[in-house]
Amino acid sequence: MVDPNSPANEVHVPRPGPTKGPSPDSSWGPTKSKTATWYDPRISASAVPGFAGVDFLRAIRDGTLPAPPIAVLMGFRIVEAEVGTVVFECEPDESVYNPIGMVHGGLVCTLADTVTGCAVHSTLERGMAYTSIDLNVSYLRPVTVNSGVLRATGIVTKPGRRVAFASGEITDGSGKVVATATSSCLIMSADT
Repeated sequence: MVDPNSPANEVHVPRPGPTKGPSPDSSWGPTKSKTATWYDPRISASAVPGFAGVDFLRAIRDGTLPAPPIAVLMGFRIVEAEVGTVVFECEPDESVYNPIGMVHGGLVCTLADTVTGCAVHSTLERGMAYTSIDLNVSYLRPVTVNSGVLRATGIVTKPGRRVAFASGEITDGSGKVVATATSSCLIMSADT
């Protein structure tokens, strides 16, 4: 929303929280912030048809192509990419906490969707792409900032020409499994 009383017509985003009731309590302490910057996602998306899947993932890993905005926003990074297997890492911070003081399951779910989908992508020939059909995530342990670096591994369990299946496992910094996932992905032309 643009504040007409602001000297430069700055854009102000309303703070999340109740729309009625008392204003924030000063005993809450100072506010915290996080800034995310990314490149135009069309750069990588337009490159998909020219790469075999594993080479596309390696190009992102190696910085030849920019990472997608969701990966930047959530702090995901590719650390391994082989045909049929990918590994991502993520170190959650307080910005992804839920109201009860833990990392929101949505971050873990997004990480699981990422590694299962990218595992499938790693098997695709040039000119092909995928989209998730379904995702089933089982949460096994809570995740907090004290969990350390999350390591997510995606493995293709059954490749296919129309549908492929993958599984994922996410471990915390001490190697304990915090979540598992299974997914199926539709295989399609990258020009779709």
